[in-house]
Amino acid sequence: MPDPSGPEASWPAGRRRALDPDGIEWRRLDPKYLTLRLAGTAISATVWTALACAPLAAGALGLFTPPAWLAVGLPAAVAALALANLALVPRRVRAMAYAEREDDLLIRHGLLVRRVVVVPYGRMQYVDVSVGPIEGALGLATVKLHTAAPAGQSTVPIPGLPDAEAARLREQLSARGEARLAGL
Repeated sequence: MPDPSGPEASWPAGRRRALDPDGIEWRRLDPKYLTLRLAGTAISATVWTALACAPLAAGALGLFTPPAWLAVGLPAAVAALALANLALVPRRVRAMAYAEREDDLLIRHGLLVRRVVVVPYGRMQYVDVSVGPIEGALGLATVKLHTAAPAGQSTVPIPGLPDAEAARLREQLSARGEARLAGL
């Protein structure tokens, strides 16, 4: 049953059915993934705001006199956009989930544009697990499904999984993919 506090709670019933098939039990990402995304977004916001302060710094150093809209307005606008982006991170993370079915894997994501990607096990070429330095410190991993897609996205990531779940999912998907390919 979908989580009533998740972003799908506000979806109209007709649209929810198309994006959330009946009988699907969505698995959410590890809550530590939210920490990772918040930290990354905060670092990015700080860097962009600092870069936007370059005209202000140049004016303070006497290199040139920037107009007020550039010296003050640009950093303020960048900081406001960064804070808005930071505020949306928890909802974006809550919108991400995956579900295993008998013949395929469903992955949903997106806040403004909601998407459900269906990956048939028979189309998977290989499953990759990666762990970055910050992910490793938090005990998280990313599972990447590489598919035989004729066009578009041929790599489908599932980030923010606990190490044990990533290993289990890799083995499960690999076994199901081999079984489907053997049946061809």
